[in-house]
Order: sequence, then C-alpha cells, then structure tokens
Amino acid sequence: MAPARKDIRTLTKDELRTFFKDKNIPVFKGNQVYEWLWSKAAQSFDSMTNLSLAHRDLLEEHFVINHIEVDQQQRSNDGTIKNAVRLHDGLIVESVLIPTATRTTACVSSQVGCSLDCTFCATASLKRMRNLNPDEIFDQVAVIHKQSLLYHDRPLSNVVFMGMGEPLMNYKNTLDAIEKITSPEGLGMSPKRITVSTSGISKMILKMADLKPKWNLAVSLHSAIEETRHKIMPFAEKFPLTELKTALLHWYAQTKSKITFEYVVWEGINDTEKEMEALLKFCLDVPSKVNLIEYNPIDQSDFRQASEEVVNRYIDLLESNKIPVTVRRSRGKDIDAACGQLANKTL
Repeated sequence: MAPARKDIRTLTKDELRTFFKDKNIPVFKGNQVYEWLWSKAAQSFDSMTNLSLAHRDLLEEHFVINHIEVDQQQRSNDGTIKNAVRLHDGLIVESVLIPTATRTTACVSSQVGCSLDCTFCATASLKRMRNLNPDEIFDQVAVIHKQSLLYHDRPLSNVVFMGMGEPLMNYKNTLDAIEKITSPEGLGMSPKRITVSTSGISKMILKMADLKPKWNLAVSLHSAIEETRHKIMPFAEKFPLTELKTALLHWYAQTKSKITFEYVVWEGINDTEKEMEALLKFCLDVPSKVNLIEYNPIDQSDFRQASEEVVNRYIDLLESNKIPVTVRRSRGKDIDAACGQLANKTL
C-alpha cells in the first residue's frame, strides 16, 4: 500500500528546495512551487505552468494540496456573499464577503464549530470539531479576494477573524495564517488591515501582545459588569474582567494600538444606566473605541435588540467622554450571514 501523500503546504520553502535537491533537480524549483502555493494560491499542480510536466507529476506522486471548495454560495440583496466552505475531510465552515462603498472585507472562520458558549451566537450551538489549519484560513481569504475582484472589481481590502470559532483558541494556526496573508511571498496584505476578534481569552492576548503585532485587536465585550457578562458568555467566568483589563493594557503598551470593543445592546440585559456607566469606566481605563453592533436574531433565542433610544444614550455618554464610538449595521441578514448567525443552516 502506497504511503499517504503529504499536504505540501505544511512544508517550508527550504523544505521544498531540499525536496528538489534530493531528486537532483535545481533547488530554485522549490521557490517556484512556494510562489504558486502562497502568492498565486494554486489549487492543483497542473496549474503550475512554469514547471515541466515531469516535475508536476513528481509533485503529484508525493504531495497533495488540501485546498478548500466553495460548496455553496449565497448572495444577499446588499451584495454580501456567504460561502459554505467544504474542507478536505468533508467538514464545513462559513466565510463571508462584506462589501461597502469603499472596501470589501473577508470575515473568516478559525474553527469548525466553536470552543465557547456565548448564548447569543448561533455558532456556539455547534460542537467544536477541530481547529482549522493555516492553509484553510488562508484559502478563505484567497477565495474572497477573487470574489471581490469578480463581483466588485476591486481587490480585497480587509480581513476580520470574526467567523466561526475563537481564533485565540487556535492561536498558532491563526498566527501562521496571518503570516501567509501578510507576507510579500503570500497575499501581501498589510497587517493593519487585519483584525483578530476574541471573546476575551486573557492569557492568549498577553502572549500575542508580546509579539508586538501590527494587526488590530477586537474584543467581544457586551458588558463591563461581571455578573451580566457571565450570564451571556458563561465561559467568561474563567477570564475575569480584571484579568482581561490587565491583558488589554499590556496589548496597548506593546502595540500602541487601541482595542475595539464589540458591544451589542439587548433589551432587559445591558440596557440600563448602570451598564452604560460600567462600559464608560472600562473604556476610560483601557485605550479603546466602541463598535455598537446591531443584534441579529438566531433560532430559539430570547434576545431582543434594545431600542434606538437606548443605543443613542450609549452613544451620547461615550462621545461626551471622548470615547470613539461607531454603530455597525449588519449586512447579509437575509442569508444568515450577519454577525452571530453563522451556523451552517443552509446545509
């Protein structure tokens, strides 16, 4: 029985060069293959047209490219595209292209399912099956870049790790994917156009901050009162707000980059003056800006979006204290592609 072929994208450029050297083939062929895999996002060896047929056959004999396939694509009335992405082992994740007048953003997944238990999020209802590999995260970005060119006649401008899964619970693979996305030998995107969104895994924020990264950090906060936060995000009991604040202050000290707090305002949960004041105090302690997010209902949920009046009170309080605040209106709601709705419902 022939040995299983290795996923070629687990090899470094030096390892590819060594492979060709061991076959008495000029090592620069390894450079060419690396460029095809990461800069050109090739999905087959046949597409590597500057390699001879014999060299392509040699690669086919020894390796496989475990690229993703878009199993199903849905297009929203507002131009949003949701991809149901099939992985090499048959599992499915979802990724989203979000267009605006000035940019196109890729919202990508980092896990199959999710490790956490946020009660307002559809993905949390899915069992975590496994972490995505770096190439599987990279492929989502490469696919959406092509869709951006096809449907919007412009390259992809931003990437947010806000799809299925908690990226900091898949720490190494997430960072390896970012390296390939930003590398001049990969997609060459600026790290300043990438945002890693976390539910608040303090110890991993501390670890990531020590790298002095150039990408942005967003935190799903939703309440600066411990009791409320535990109710809507039960896992957060393991990551108290005091620890989260310490981690975020370390992030700012290392990066000089403000943190974005993602914050949904729900009726009867965090719509009180006490909640507003708690958020303000947290923001005054941590260099930050607030992104108030429209709530997107999910099946079997009792959560309800707070009134416009309450949201405006949040805005007025934050702005009067010089805390930058924006309101994010969700896109792709008609195809369940909006924030918190990714749950493979179409399959």
